Amino acid sequence: MASPEFLSLEQSLEENLPPADLSNVRRILFGRETRKLDLPPSALVAASQRDFELLAFAFEASKEQLRPARPVRVGLVQNRIRLPPDAPVSEQVGALHGRIVEILEVAAQCGVNIVCFQEAWTMPFAFCTREKLPWTEFAESAEDGPTTRLCQKLAKTHNMVVVSPILERDEAHGDVLWNTAVVISNSGAVLGKTRKNHIPRVGDFNEATYYMESTLGHPVFQTSFGRIAVNICYGRHHPLNWLMYSLNGAEIIFNPSATIGELSEALWPIEARNAAIANHCFTCAINRVGVEHFPREFTSGDGKPAHCDFGYFYGSSYVSAPDGRRTPGLSRTRDGLLVAQLDLNLCRQMGDLWNFKMTGRYAMYAEELAKASQPDYRPHVIKE
Repeated sequence: MASPEFLSLEQSLEENLPPADLSNVRRILFGRETRKLDLPPSALVAASQRDFELLAFAFEASKEQLRPARPVRVGLVQNRIRLPPDAPVSEQVGALHGRIVEILEVAAQCGVNIVCFQEAWTMPFAFCTREKLPWTEFAESAEDGPTTRLCQKLAKTHNMVVVSPILERDEAHGDVLWNTAVVISNSGAVLGKTRKNHIPRVGDFNEATYYMESTLGHPVFQTSFGRIAVNICYGRHHPLNWLMYSLNGAEIIFNPSATIGELSEALWPIEARNAAIANHCFTCAINRVGVEHFPREFTSGDGKPAHCDFGYFYGSSYVSAPDGRRTPGLSRTRDGLLVAQLDLNLCRQMGDLWNFKMTGRYAMYAEELAKASQPDYRPHVIKE
């Protein structure tokens, strides 16, 4: 596993390859190169002063005769927690609120239309501990909790759609918890919410102690800037999960995550990019950064010694396009804002080129999946 001190694959390539080799390596790794966006000097200065990385790229589509271009700018925010997990809950939340406010001010200067934060952005990712207090105190209402109210204000102020993944307290249904993303319109209204469809039971990810799989299905949100969906974290490992958001019309699928190097870093550059190709849409993969140390040791039931942290959250957030191109990733070690300008016309253009949805055998899959889910199912294996 690459150490936390390893800043990024992209930086290593730039520092160690001659220009001709670098161009070919980048073409093979990332597809046809994305154009760097020019950003206001004031935004670059503000990002430097506030100590976060700021990168910006553009994906173009072919010019059409009957449809104008459909440009939209998305912003992906990755960050570390601001205070240690043993600080008072209200102070931790307040510090993270403050950090997001200052990053969104820069996103607004960059013309971002839709922004998405990392999974459970208002808290440390404490679901490894299996403890209830104080971690369940971070949960709040998706409709009118303090984080949603803050995001409503920011959305309206900046004319920006905000995707805010939180730990939800569902007061209408017995105060149960959910891993939820709240989608807030650029008008400031709560457009709706979606929840995590797949709950990991891998290593330290003991999330079923806190919440279960969503019952909301695969909602897609029509915003002023395009149709978006939110595939939270572990759902990226399930190709059919991406597919269902796409079949419901998503043009951009955000994947807010919290994942560590030892477990998933080799998978990270592949899964969201493959989903963009397979589903003729844009995908936005977001991961937090840093190590979060908890007050008491916990074990994973895997024979390893008890420990006080998950491991290293490696950042590396990126955007991928339906033609297979992807941006370089943000740093593995720093807070960051990745801005990407997408021409949504590229979704249909790549669908017309590759015809995956026309050639997909969905009725056949549905029939066979229905059979496979039955207790008396026998695999269709032909033997001599």
